[in-house]
Amino acid sequence: MTGRWIWVVLITLSSNLWISQLWAQTPSVTFNTEKRAVTVTQVTDRLEHPWSIAFISATHWLVTERPGRLRRVVDGKLQEAPITGLPEIAAVGQGGLLDVVLHPDFAENKWVYLSYSAKRLGSYGTEVARGKLVDNKLEDTEIIFKALPKVRGGRHFGSRLAFDSEGFLYISLGDRGLKNSAQELDQHSGSLIRLHDDGSVPADNPFVGDPSRRPEIFSYGHRNVQGMVFDSLTDTLWTQEHGPQGGDELNKIEPGANYGWPVITYGANYGTGTRIGEGTEKDGMQQPSTFWDPSIAPSGLEIVSSSEFDEWSGNLLVGALKFQLIARLELVDGKVVHEERLFRRKFGRIRDVREAPDGLIYFLTDEENGKIYRMQ
Repeated sequence: MTGRWIWVVLITLSSNLWISQLWAQTPSVTFNTEKRAVTVTQVTDRLEHPWSIAFISATHWLVTERPGRLRRVVDGKLQEAPITGLPEIAAVGQGGLLDVVLHPDFAENKWVYLSYSAKRLGSYGTEVARGKLVDNKLEDTEIIFKALPKVRGGRHFGSRLAFDSEGFLYISLGDRGLKNSAQELDQHSGSLIRLHDDGSVPADNPFVGDPSRRPEIFSYGHRNVQGMVFDSLTDTLWTQEHGPQGGDELNKIEPGANYGWPVITYGANYGTGTRIGEGTEKDGMQQPSTFWDPSIAPSGLEIVSSSEFDEWSGNLLVGALKFQLIARLELVDGKVVHEERLFRRKFGRIRDVREAPDGLIYFLTDEENGKIYRMQ
C-alpha cells in the first residue's frame, strides 16, 4: 500500500471515529441547510432492517422490520415484544415485511395495513393484509390483495401503501426482476394498484371491464416503486422508483398512464452501460417529473405540510439508500425546480421519511442495527 493510500485510510477511519464519538457524546446535531437550520436527534436503535413507520400519535408509533416483525415505539422507547397476529411473511432477498399505514379512520376502526412478500409453492409475490390493532395483537387479520403471478427470486417487490383523500388505497409494486412484465397488463408486476379499503376494485379504475387486463391496475410501466405519498392539497399522487444503472424516477401518477419501463428509461444496463429499450422518450409514455443519474436508490417519500417546517412547505423529501441522504425537492406547478441534498453519508441508508402528527419529521436507516432519527 502506498503512502498516499495509507493516509486516505487513516483519514477515513478518523472521520468515522469522529462521527461515532459525536453521536455518543451529543444526542443532537444541528445542520445548516439552504433555508433553515435542522437539528437531528437519534430516538432509538436496535431495529433489524426497519422499513416503514406509522404514527398512531405523536408518542406512539408502529415500525416494520423486514425479517417479519411489527414493533411499537412508545415515548421514544422500542417495546421488546413484537405485535402478534401478522400474516405469514416470507423474508427473501429484498422482500419481507415492508410498509405499514393506518386507515384514515384508524381512531374509530383500528385497521392497520401491511405490505409484505409471501411464498407459495416456491414462488414469491407482494401481498397486502389488514388487521385491527387490539393491545399488542392484530385481530381479524385478512389478506386483501395478492400480486399475481408469484414468481421465483427475491427482487423488486415494491412496496409502498398510501390512502388518498377519498379513502382509496394505492399499492406500489415492482417488476420482480422480469422487466418486460411491467408492460403486460394481464399481470400485476410493475404496476400501481388502486383498491377500496376492503380490497374490492373501484368501478372507475381505468381497466375495469377489459378481460385482458387486471382491473386492480391504476398505472403501469414501473420498475420498482419504493416511495409513494398523496398530496391532499393538490390531489396529487407522487411515486419514486429505482432505475437500473441510473434512471431513478419521480413520477406524478395519472390513471391508466404508462410510465415506460423498460421501453424507455434514463438508466442503462448494469456493467456494460448499454442502452435499455428504445431510448428515453416515446409517444404514449409518461416522462418523469425528475430523474437521477447516477442513481441515488430512492426509498421513502414524504411531502412537507407541517408549520414546524414552513420554509419547506410543499417540498418533497426523498430518502436515498445509495448516497445515504435525503433529497429536498422544490416544486412549482407540479414540476421539480430545485434539489438540495441533506445529510449525505451522515446516518446510513435512509429507508423511510415520514411527517409525524406533531409536525416533526422522522427517518429510518436500513441496517442490521437500524435507527430512528427525528428532524426539527
